[in-house]
Amino acid sequence: MTGDGCHEVLRVLADRVRHGSRPGERQDGQRVALAIEGGGMRGTISAGMALALHEMGAAHAFDAVYGASAGAITGAWLLSGAPENLTGWAEPAYVTAMIRPSNVWRGRPMVDVQNLVEYLYCEVARMDFNAILANPVEYHPLATDFHTGQATDLRPHLTSPAELRLALRASAALPFLAGPPIELAGRRFSDAGLSESIPYRTALAQGASHVLVLRSRPAPPLAAGKSDPGPRTRPSYRARLTSATALRIYPDPVRHSFLARDRRLLEDEALLAQYDQAVLPGGPTSVDRRTKAKSAVLSVRPGPDSPRVGRLTRDAKILKAAFEAGRTAIERTLDPLSLQTGLPPAE
Repeated sequence: MTGDGCHEVLRVLADRVRHGSRPGERQDGQRVALAIEGGGMRGTISAGMALALHEMGAAHAFDAVYGASAGAITGAWLLSGAPENLTGWAEPAYVTAMIRPSNVWRGRPMVDVQNLVEYLYCEVARMDFNAILANPVEYHPLATDFHTGQATDLRPHLTSPAELRLALRASAALPFLAGPPIELAGRRFSDAGLSESIPYRTALAQGASHVLVLRSRPAPPLAAGKSDPGPRTRPSYRARLTSATALRIYPDPVRHSFLARDRRLLEDEALLAQYDQAVLPGGPTSVDRRTKAKSAVLSVRPGPDSPRVGRLTRDAKILKAAFEAGRTAIERTLDPLSLQTGLPPAE
């Protein structure tokens, strides 16, 4: 936290909202990004957060939106001109369009992202793909390169609505559950969560000075007390089994990236906990030693009493409660008074 108790991310957002700052017309010299975590139906939580940002008039305060997997879908809705459709995450029509257990017997993926994007978003709850492409707030969906296993920003390939739909599918193309890699611009991509499930690192690498991270998981009990996950972290038995079965046809770099997910998540938890306190490892201030540029990152997470949502949760009651838990988390963190005055959120 800063000396007066207000995190720098909140301060710059409050200043931009208070002055009606718009993308393309900024004069504060900052680049502020929104990073949205994925996680299958856990994305319902971060979707509630994104809608709350819109309702509080803060969505235009960002210069770029980064999304991983389900977070990429949420980011697209936020920039589509109809962010109110984010409530679809908790609607039965959305759930049945995406999570389809009967597909297993038809030889199709259980998580049917193609049906979601190419049918529901084109014919039923229509997403304005052109509005996303034209939005002055940059849209950056992430995916994992099939050959290198590296997190990749798909923005350079978003040349038309068709490519945008492919990017949405690629970002959520989880092996086994959601089907094979998606080809886009002559390359193949899989789920972003294989390489960067919390897309703040790419935002920082691309010059973001401030990042608000919408998390789909509650804080782990020990996250704030551990600064180094240590060498003890190794892939779980389940991860090793998945690598040897569902990922056996994937290139080694993808499998290695998948097996490193647990350790990477622990590293992210530790680093994000330090960012929340406005302190980076190795120094008392948030300064990137390579670029000498200041950076501030703040995570918003659902409360410890929020509903537990799994990747394949289908219960509408649980999903609605999870959506509201996300909305509440934003309202508590970015209190409306805070956005208007620049003061710390009310206790």
